[in-house]
Amino acid sequence: MPTFQSNPIRPTPFHSALKRHPALFGVPFLIIIVGASYGLQSFTQTRYDLQDQKVKQVSSEQALGLDRRKKKFDIREEYYKLSASGEQDWEPKRIARPKGLPEWGVPPPEPPTLKS
Repeated sequence: MPTFQSNPIRPTPFHSALKRHPALFGVPFLIIIVGASYGLQSFTQTRYDLQDQKVKQVSSEQALGLDRRKKKFDIREEYYKLSASGEQDWEPKRIARPKGLPEWGVPPPEPPTLKS
């Protein structure tokens, strides 16, 4: 016989119903958690909307200044700039190889032979 009895002396109707049907505690708990999540969704969305608005807020004067300084981008113009400047900036030069190194680098090692 155990040291302490698992049954109370005077069980309440709620205690006995909870012992027979444990879902009476678990299901309402889950409903409260899910309901609170949906209930707080509007507050959370408002928080993120305000933060987004702070980041994206630009005055009309700043917007006009940004548009005025902006240069129109043309991909063909950039291509011609890069191709013209690329030929003038450098010249290919061959560097001296260390002594004992073949012309085209180190040859691969021969595979080991298997002895029978």
